[in-house]
Amino acid sequence: MQRNFQKRTPKLEGRGILEKVTTDGPHSDWLGMPDYYIHSLVVAGEEYKYLSGDKTLEVNEGDTIVFRYKQQGKEKRIDKRSLGIYIDPSQYMKDNA
Repeated sequence: MQRNFQKRTPKLEGRGILEKVTTDGPHSDWLGMPDYYIHSLVVAGEEYKYLSGDKTLEVNEGDTIVFRYKQQGKEKRIDKRSLGIYIDPSQYMKDNA
């Protein structure tokens, strides 16, 4: 099997303070598909969509978050399992002491 060795465009990365979260759902597109929720996150004035099976997210408003996303038409969609809380290395050990 031959592979095409063209460079794939790298994923875009985002970071910022989570300003607002709205959740819509549950949705089910076809029979047998598990329910999923669409979370709209506002980070630095930009809106991103995150699809998840969970009704609540592990991040809260006011947290500094990091994620990978891709532009799909007019919306920016966050990749599954890439949403997380940003940990500042200079403050990490001070908070745990």
